[in-house]
Amino acid sequence: MNCKYRTCLYVALSGIILLVHGCSKSSVDQYLFQKLSSVETGITFENTLEEEELFNCINYLYFYDGGGVAVGDVNNDGLPDIYFTANMVSNRLYLNKGDFQFQDITKTAGVVGGIRGWTTGATMADVNGDGFLDIYVCQSNYLDKESPNLLFINNGNQTFTESAADFGLDFKGLSRQAAFFDYDLDNDLDMYLLNHSIHSKGTYGDIELRNKKDYQAGDKLYRNENGYYIDATEESGIYESILGYGLGVAVGDINWDGYADIYISNDFHEDDYLYYNNGNGTFTEALRSSVGHTSSASMGNDLADVNNDGLLDVVVADMMPEREDIRKSSVFADPYNIKNIKLRYGYYHQYRRNMLLLNRGLALRPIAKSSTNFNLFSEIGQMAGIHATDWSWSTLLVDVDNDGYKDLFVSNGIYRRPNDLDYLEYIKSNEIQLDIGSRTSQTNPTPIDIEKLAEIVERMPSVPLSNYILQSQADLTFKNRAKDWGMHELGFSSGAAYADLNNDGGMDLVVNNTNSTASIYKNLLYKSNENLSTGNKYLKVKLRGKAPNTFGIGAKVLVYSGNKLFFQELNLTRGFQSSVEPVMNFGLGNIDNIDSLQVIWPTGEYQVLSKVNINQSITLIQGDAENHYLYEKRVNDTTLFQDVSDQIEIEYKHQENTFLEFNREPFIPHFISMEGPACDAADVNNDGLSDLFLGGGKHQPAGIYLQNDEGNFIAVPDSVFIRDSRSEGVDAAFFHADKDQFIDLYVANGGNEYFAKMAPLKDCLYFGLGNGYFRKDGSALP
Repeated sequence: MNCKYRTCLYVALSGIILLVHGCSKSSVDQYLFQKLSSVETGITFENTLEEEELFNCINYLYFYDGGGVAVGDVNNDGLPDIYFTANMVSNRLYLNKGDFQFQDITKTAGVVGGIRGWTTGATMADVNGDGFLDIYVCQSNYLDKESPNLLFINNGNQTFTESAADFGLDFKGLSRQAAFFDYDLDNDLDMYLLNHSIHSKGTYGDIELRNKKDYQAGDKLYRNENGYYIDATEESGIYESILGYGLGVAVGDINWDGYADIYISNDFHEDDYLYYNNGNGTFTEALRSSVGHTSSASMGNDLADVNNDGLLDVVVADMMPEREDIRKSSVFADPYNIKNIKLRYGYYHQYRRNMLLLNRGLALRPIAKSSTNFNLFSEIGQMAGIHATDWSWSTLLVDVDNDGYKDLFVSNGIYRRPNDLDYLEYIKSNEIQLDIGSRTSQTNPTPIDIEKLAEIVERMPSVPLSNYILQSQADLTFKNRAKDWGMHELGFSSGAAYADLNNDGGMDLVVNNTNSTASIYKNLLYKSNENLSTGNKYLKVKLRGKAPNTFGIGAKVLVYSGNKLFFQELNLTRGFQSSVEPVMNFGLGNIDNIDSLQVIWPTGEYQVLSKVNINQSITLIQGDAENHYLYEKRVNDTTLFQDVSDQIEIEYKHQENTFLEFNREPFIPHFISMEGPACDAADVNNDGLSDLFLGGGKHQPAGIYLQNDEGNFIAVPDSVFIRDSRSEGVDAAFFHADKDQFIDLYVANGGNEYFAKMAPLKDCLYFGLGNGYFRKDGSALP
């Protein structure tokens, strides 16, 4: 090779290498998160699962749901500590020593938790009101896994004493997660216990099963009476039935009346629950009054203000894959006939995707037969771009870049995919059914030979996925930044929590993974002082409440700067099987001054602070609040229209015929033959009053309805429309087709029930006769 040519080639290749290396280094430098190794942190926890003959992913439908995370400062040294739950091995408590160094104190602290039961969620809260965070651990009792829920009371010296029975919280059932909050405003922490059902409870049936109570599977509400927890479920109106497949619980004051409300995510066919607090120790479930539709396999959820309007919005995780290959190889959504059966059984409209429910404020009227106001929500998940994150668990609304808008973290992945089409085809064979006991989903499982079990389980695909970190674009849309922000590692994640682990003002993330080491993501937003002075600003708010609610759970904090509002409500149970640090971190964007900060304590004390400095941590003390906040009885009376349907007489009801359009065209995204009847208004008889044309479904005649002086509408029995009742008008317009004084009518016919040029698809032109009757001219149109 020519020497000059070799030299040029060497220089060119070196330049390319340097360019690639430089780009790679630049990308790393621009990451918002750095995943720290177990060597760096000392955290070696791993939620390891092992299939057993009796307890396995075939016999227990929630085998691969994963563990939880609870974060909080258990020794009051100013640094948040971490508690991980494991399904089959020991839980772990790690003490934060500073600079992302952690020490495993599980054994000395006495919080191992045992492995007799199947451990699920964990929550930190000051249960006994002594100023130290305690730990509540949930257990799912099924088959040979048996253990009551555990309450580790903090002794104040880095040790704990298991005391669930002493507090009345040693529930033994199918528990998922607990949320501690003050629902009756007596300044102590009550508790909502989220449980989950199993198919063998006999859950396939209509919605009346919601009234069939089940001690193990039904949710529970416990009222704190002088430190002891009393089961108040029945008197409160909370459902405790076999239908509750609870996977997520979120608490917050949705309708701004001062009382905490509850959103419950339910898996499978049961609806989600939206409980409005009536303020008298009872709740009213009013999901259908507030929400048009929900997720289908609802998983983790969160309540937070995503658009800075001072109202709590709701995000719920589901299972819609982003990747097309996974969508096409999995059971994705219910077939149309199954969906219709569920609707006929009384269940609500549900769709297999993540939901973002935007809180639009109070409805016009209170809940029926109640004085409790409810809010209306618009579901904007698809518009927001958060609807498809695959098999998702935890959803956390948290401002990770401190631009003033909450971002969305979604933990993702299931170790084995039991909804894979090839696997389902394999397992339904007679031979495999014999191997697993030929059971139905509503019978109790039996052991499976361990070698055969391994062979069957291997047929389930294991597809590792990255988590999602969706950045708010400040316009109700989000963009996935997992790759850009250093969170692109593949795996199987479940419970997650956020906290400022090094007190620098940036929110870090802690993630529990299945069959791999837990993840610690360090936020690099303020890795230098220059970033702090020139970048986005923050304010950390800690609360010191009156005992026994020492951490001020349920308090609201509102930060004002110019025309900007930043709002948070302190509730710790969030996402999936997890709880976050009891500290509010406000991202403030580029603002330099805070005009005022308002704190509303759960029991109504109210305080306003002016000219609060940015980029600092402050502590608000309940005893300093001298005023009392008055929650006004809000009534939304800013209406543009009034519903007068009940005052108008018109004998008309559209009747849609039954036609499964998907059977004809299976690839259309939705029905086009059920979009409602054609209609138009005009004065057809020249009396100065607007009359109506209202179309009908197939075989339902359209008609003219003349308005009288009382404002009622009288049908004109015109046979011309009866003769055309096979057609289905999809649009209509009054206009003058000829030169007479009477208005004419054009009806566009359509639908998917006829083919090609069949007569019912042909449009119609009707000429007005001036008395409400019309004449059809069949030759007027081509």
